[in-house]
Amino acid sequence: MQHPKAWIAWSSGKDSAWALHVLQQSGDVEIVGLLTTITETFDRVSMHGVRETLLEAQAEALGLPLHRVSIPTPCSDEVYDAAMRTALEQARADRVTQVVFGDVSLCDVRAYREARLREVDMVARFPLWMRDTASLAQEMIGGGLRAFLTCIDPRKVPREIAGRAYDETLLASLPESIDPCGENGEFHTFVWDGPMFARPIDVRLGDTVERDGFLFSDLLPAGSHRQER
Repeated sequence: MQHPKAWIAWSSGKDSAWALHVLQQSGDVEIVGLLTTITETFDRVSMHGVRETLLEAQAEALGLPLHRVSIPTPCSDEVYDAAMRTALEQARADRVTQVVFGDVSLCDVRAYREARLREVDMVARFPLWMRDTASLAQEMIGGGLRAFLTCIDPRKVPREIAGRAYDETLLASLPESIDPCGENGEFHTFVWDGPMFARPIDVRLGDTVERDGFLFSDLLPAGSHRQER
C-alpha cells in the first residue's frame, strides 16, 4: 500500500520533532522533507534563532531533505504568504499532498494553515492537536527528546530560564501560569537528540542577547569558537 507523501513544518523545536516521531510510529504517511522558514538577514531559523548550520545537522541526523523558505525581517504577511506558496507549489509538483504541523491548541493558527494549504490542493495534519500539554511535555521528555530553550519571552517567563535544558527540572520550576509546552509563545526550543534522530547533535551554549523584546540563547556546534551574531 502506498502512503501519502508529506513534508513536516520543521521549526527545529520540540513540537515539530515530536509530531514527526508520532507519525513515524503510526506509519500511515511517508515523511519526505522538512519545510523551514529562514530569516535571511541572520541565516537563522525564524523566531527560534537557531543557526542554519545546526538546522542542517538536524536534517542530516533525520535523513530528510531540507526545504528552506527565506524571508526578510521584518516580513509582511503578503511576502510570507507568497514565499510559502512558492514552496508548497513545488511540494505539490513533487506529489507531496500533506504538510504536518506540531501545533497543539491555537485554533486561529490551524485555520490559517488549513486555508493556505487548500489553495494548493494540499492537506494539513496536526498529530499533537488538543493534547494535554502537561502530559505531552512529560511524554516528550520521557521518550528521550532532549532540547534547549533558544528563545524566551521575558514578559511571560523568568529571564533566568534562557538557555536552559527542556527537562523535568525546568518544568517543575515554571510558574503555574506558564504552559509546559510554551503554547502561548513563552519559549521556543532546539532539539539535539531524540528517537527521531539517528544520532545526537553535539552543541554548546553560547551568548544570550536581547532583541526585539525577546531573549535569544545562541547554540554553537561543539568545538566551535564562533560568536558572531
